Amino acid sequence: MSTIAELELAANEFALAETLASHPEIEFEVVRMAAHDRDHVMPYIRVSGATFEGLTDSLDGDPSVDELRLLDDLEDERLYRMHWVSDIQTVLHMVLDQGATVVEMHGRGDRWFLRVLFPDREALSATHDFCTENDLTFTIRNIHDLQGSVGRGEFGLTREQYEALVRAAERGYFDVPRETTMSDLAAEMGVSQQALSERLRRGHKALINSALRVEKSPLEQ
Repeated sequence: MSTIAELELAANEFALAETLASHPEIEFEVVRMAAHDRDHVMPYIRVSGATFEGLTDSLDGDPSVDELRLLDDLEDERLYRMHWVSDIQTVLHMVLDQGATVVEMHGRGDRWFLRVLFPDREALSATHDFCTENDLTFTIRNIHDLQGSVGRGEFGLTREQYEALVRAAERGYFDVPRETTMSDLAAEMGVSQQALSERLRRGHKALINSALRVEKSPLEQ
């Protein structure tokens, strides 16, 4: 039975450790990642934060990073492509040895958060054992078995993303013209507009990846 696991990794044991420590206010989101061998993985990373001062220099000097390229530079967001060449044992084990797919991955400050689709519980347990044997932090925050899940689990949605999407649809946020605003929805749900926007965006991404994309995942190519 396929399983979605929500995981946390210690930033100081993973790629970009020095960069995250130098820029704790910046969030790093992996929007696409390819892993072909045990020498490196190639992620596309969206970064967001109040300031990017010194970020490119930090990435250039980070020992886990090679072949850095800035692809897009907006006022409050950047997109980089790079190679991770060290401290990536956990992801390589999940993807190459256990046949897992990283659905979501973002890091900030002292930790990385991942949502990973494992082919079964045994693959998740094997990854946990691998990290324990190699003294690597591997914290399991939640597990969803896809079979028998209702609504959100089968599409890789978190509870917050599922509730945000359903509430937005019920209130006519996706109608043309819209029957409610982001501000009103956020107030109704008791969250900030930024938090609600993020849940909707990531929820849309999860739905597209699970329900609409029929080609191979970049991790499987």
